[in-house]
Amino acid sequence: MKKLSPYISFGILLLVLAVLFAPDFAFAGGPNLGLEFGSNTGLGKSDVRITIARIIKVVLSVLGILTLVLILFAGFKWMTAGGDESNVDSAKMIMKNAVIGLAIVMVSYALTDFILTNLYKQTTGYDYHEEVFIP
Repeated sequence: MKKLSPYISFGILLLVLAVLFAPDFAFAGGPNLGLEFGSNTGLGKSDVRITIARIIKVVLSVLGILTLVLILFAGFKWMTAGGDESNVDSAKMIMKNAVIGLAIVMVSYALTDFILTNLYKQTTGYDYHEEVFIP
């Protein structure tokens, strides 16, 4: 018997997983099904999708603050190098990596906002930003 290539095996595995975990597009109970039961547990009345979106945005915000701290540290190290080339080069490397990290965090934040906004709007029919920021 001829052996399957790893790419074909991986493709078959992905196909099987896609069929098994395919979403059910019928909203028999509406998009907020089960929220009234969750409020009885005392864990909150917010939708799980909104809670996950908030957690992702908080994590990305903390990473942005960490990047700002790294840029300030690199600037301080550069200013106090006193002409020592190894310290200046180290500060330049930290600053370059921090700016690259900041770009990654900003793209991640924009992508997350875009995906979550469109995903929420397509699954519920409501605007994501109106639902999330209601106190």
